[in-house]
Amino acid sequence: MAEPTRIRTQTSAAGTIVRVLMAHEMESGQRKDAAGKVLPAWHITDVTALLNGKPVLRAQWGPGVSKNPLLRFTLKGAKAGDKLSVSWTDNRGATRTDEATVA
Repeated sequence: MAEPTRIRTQTSAAGTIVRVLMAHEMESGQRKDAAGKVLPAWHITDVTALLNGKPVLRAQWGPGVSKNPLLRFTLKGAKAGDKLSVSWTDNRGATRTDEATVA
């Protein structure tokens, strides 16, 4: 999980489209390895997005989300130069926060 979260924004008259690509293995806890042992669950459970320090999105995820998930959402009222921060926490307690500037 050393790769940073990639945050891309695209602003138009309809709003700002935000795309967030999170580097995470996202193991469901239902697959088995080559030896037949169940791989333990390891997945993102909480995602939060802040615009200029104010919450704009909160999501709770389960094990059914794919590896390296892509989150896409639209913001209303965001302007070029605004600061966007995206944080996530996984079920093992690891956290990551990355920031971007709205384009």
